[in-house]
Amino acid sequence: MKKNDLPLVYSCSGCSQVAQLANRIAVTLDRRQHAQMSCIAGVGGQVKPLLKLARSGRPILAIDGCALSCAKHSLANIGVQPSHHLQLADYGLKKKCAEEYSDEVAEQLVQEINQTILPQLIPLTAIVDSD
Repeated sequence: MKKNDLPLVYSCSGCSQVAQLANRIAVTLDRRQHAQMSCIAGVGGQVKPLLKLARSGRPILAIDGCALSCAKHSLANIGVQPSHHLQLADYGLKKKCAEEYSDEVAEQLVQEINQTILPQLIPLTAIVDSD
């Protein structure tokens, strides 16, 4: 599948462990070429090429660690609504500082996203073209 056919993924990467987990999940999706990660800080900073990418019309997965939903709100500030918003707090993960979630928790969430969310975001033509 071509990079431009992949959904975009934006994540919070704030100071709490759930924010860092959101970022780790987004990085994993990007490195495995299941999504293309883009920079939510650049969106908030009004960096023109990153605004253009966010507004490109590609499907977007926004991953936030907590109920503040910083990634979702940063996109909303430029008039973009994610195709799917994932909040890790909805999975019972609590916002705490000075703690980390295990690699196993991260991998479970990556697998869940791959199985239940990404198939909804990848255009059918991209799947057909890759065969």
